[in-house]
Amino acid sequence: MDHFSGGTPQPVVGFGTDEQKARMLPPLIRGEHRSCFGVTEPDAGLDTTHISTFARRREDGGYVVNGRKVWTSTAQRADHILLVTRTTPIEDCERPTDGMSVFYTDFDRSKIDVHEIAKMGRKAVDSNAIFIDGLEVPEEDRIGAEGEGFKVLLHGLNAERIIVAAAAVGFGMYVLEKAAAYARERVVFGRPIGQNQAIQHPLASVWMRLQAAELMTYKAATLYDQGKPCGLEANTARNLAGSAAYEAAFRAVRTHGGFGFAQEYHVERYFRESVLNFIAPVSEELILSYVAEKALGMPKSY
Repeated sequence: MDHFSGGTPQPVVGFGTDEQKARMLPPLIRGEHRSCFGVTEPDAGLDTTHISTFARRREDGGYVVNGRKVWTSTAQRADHILLVTRTTPIEDCERPTDGMSVFYTDFDRSKIDVHEIAKMGRKAVDSNAIFIDGLEVPEEDRIGAEGEGFKVLLHGLNAERIIVAAAAVGFGMYVLEKAAAYARERVVFGRPIGQNQAIQHPLASVWMRLQAAELMTYKAATLYDQGKPCGLEANTARNLAGSAAYEAAFRAVRTHGGFGFAQEYHVERYFRESVLNFIAPVSEELILSYVAEKALGMPKSY
């Protein structure tokens, strides 16, 4: 299970009924079900309140969903989906965050068309555009109250940021060790290149940044587990870890010199993979805007 699937059930954990938890979580934990996460849309991007996928309530009960999502990971194999929709048009809501609902339901491929997206990296996990046409969802698959889906969604997004931060720290430490090992072994001008401070200092700096990111990740995870607010910590961990992982990969390429471009050493692939840390699951710029607002009291800019 990739980390997006691992983060998907958190809204069920936080807001599901006892019946929903008993029905939805054990098959995921046992690996019998595979889930995907349908939130991002091509026209809304990170402006989640302006999604257009709509769940219309039926007179005889349940909902019918129509819309489209993009960057839906694991949709090629998923049999369930955590789906974020509108149940009230945004123009009829007092606040943009009102009128959204979250469902965890069957991934009915007769009503969902899936198209894989060719991409630069992260090819171990498929990413997809999905088109939903008349998907029927029973009311018992709605997580939380109708119209309060944004609150439900945030519970999952904080978990996702923490999981991604932890993955970035692990990635960064692994790539850093690859660079350090090469620096210890590679001899140029009669000495290991790792003896040169121009090699040592950037790698040492990356190590310190990764240690700091790891501590912030643990702090965010601890707050989340205690049920305390952790939006600032989760986003900070995500940003620190992602940028440190990118720097580790960049320095690994430079440490390898010409061989950094060679596929044989894999560092070129790690570098390509690390670029995603600035984009998903949330951009560095939006994180900085959020921190400026929530930590420093500056006017909201987005």
